[in-house]
Amino acid sequence: MAGHEKEKTEALGEVLNGDRLVSAPYELSFKKEKDSKVVCKRKLTKEQVAQFREAVKKDYYFQMYYDDLPIWGFIGTIDKEGKTDPSEYKYFLYKHIQFDILYNKDRVIEISARMDPHSVVDLTEDKDVDVEFMYTAKWKETDTSFEKRMDKYSQSSSLPHHLEIHWFSIINSCVTVLLLTGFLATILMRVLKNDFMKYDFLAHLSSVGHLVAYNIILLILFSPLASCFRL
Repeated sequence: MAGHEKEKTEALGEVLNGDRLVSAPYELSFKKEKDSKVVCKRKLTKEQVAQFREAVKKDYYFQMYYDDLPIWGFIGTIDKEGKTDPSEYKYFLYKHIQFDILYNKDRVIEISARMDPHSVVDLTEDKDVDVEFMYTAKWKETDTSFEKRMDKYSQSSSLPHHLEIHWFSIINSCVTVLLLTGFLATILMRVLKNDFMKYDFLAHLSSVGHLVAYNIILLILFSPLASCFRL
């Protein structure tokens, strides 16, 4: 898919959230269905096969947006059926995505992505493989109003649990908070230190002033008496 992607300029919130958005090569024109349209053909090297296999093992998934509606889908699957030893697992990469899009009049209401379990590439062995990525688009009318189209996405229970956790965002936020707290604490300690030094200096001057004044008063009071003794 090289050459199709185009980076999107992220807003501040997207940057802090760890999002990096690029344009996808899928063409989803309104109410135009497509059946098994080829996106691209690639020859994956054994190094790329190993990278994809590791991504499938860690449950990597993609996230896209269409008309500001989010779409999720796993990039692959693991065949564990009848196998107890992890070394016997089979790893597969999905190569066919089906987009199911609901619309009401001229507005898009909902979109979802389903992966074809029968259209996969075996990633189990480190060897070069040829892949043909495809997609299908199906449109269907719905009675749901445009104003209610985000109700589904506002319920976190509608998402797989592990899709709700954005660890990068959490770690990024924690580090940012700690750094800001450290900077503020450093500035505050410097200000307080300067204030304490100034107050100590003023207190010292005040005590010295009282002592000088006391000595002057004693000198004035007892100076006549001292002159009498001298007489």
